[in-house]
Amino acid sequence: MRIGIAGITGRVGRLLVEEVQAAGVALAGGTTRTPDRAAGLPPACPLFDDIAALAEVCDVVIDFTHADTVVANARALAGTKAAWVLGTTGLSAQQNESVLKAAEHVAVVHAANFSPGVTLVQRLARMMGQALPAQVYDAEIVEMHHRQKVDAPSGTALAIGQAVALGRGVDLDAVRESGRDGHTGPRREGAIGFAALRGGQIVGEHDVLFTSADEQITLSHRAFDRRIFATGAVRAALWVKGREAGLYSMEDVLGLPPL
Repeated sequence: MRIGIAGITGRVGRLLVEEVQAAGVALAGGTTRTPDRAAGLPPACPLFDDIAALAEVCDVVIDFTHADTVVANARALAGTKAAWVLGTTGLSAQQNESVLKAAEHVAVVHAANFSPGVTLVQRLARMMGQALPAQVYDAEIVEMHHRQKVDAPSGTALAIGQAVALGRGVDLDAVRESGRDGHTGPRREGAIGFAALRGGQIVGEHDVLFTSADEQITLSHRAFDRRIFATGAVRAALWVKGREAGLYSMEDVLGLPPL
């Protein structure tokens, strides 16, 4: 098996190199916009200018690059035989649509977070959203990340919120409340609230709170090392090789039964 890494010289890209090697499969190469930062990569690791050329020499491409590259990457990979493991967050509706179109041609595993723990938190959040009435239990999601993070709320927080909304049978965009400030008035019944904190070098912290007048239930996840994302992505790559075209999730990779 051959795995290629888009953005191989990035922070997650270098962890992916180590995890691919630890998995005992072949590193086919990677793409980079900063070839001058290639020091430290395996000596025989080829670098490519574009993702289509990389896909031609591998079975799976792992992509943690940037939302701005998703449409072009989706178009390029749809014309190849390589599966796509996509961990880029903060996608627009158009960018998400391009992922869906690519999945008509190749197997795609798309996840906001490749941590098994976060995947289970999302599953539990959906179950709790379904079981705890929105008229009684207020749902709030609080996340904190390092100071360099550019999007808020985080993709993981939004994915958890989407899980709650799915459990409640509502459209997240219709009930989402983010960044409350000033005289906002009382909390809307059924709202799903988001709060984003930034500071230091925190890898990722997410709390999902369901609060009624009588009790509070909290789901919490703390990532201590971003390697967990690379480990999960390689696990997804090993799983998706040879799968039929379609859009898959980390729940599929973990073998969780459908709800």
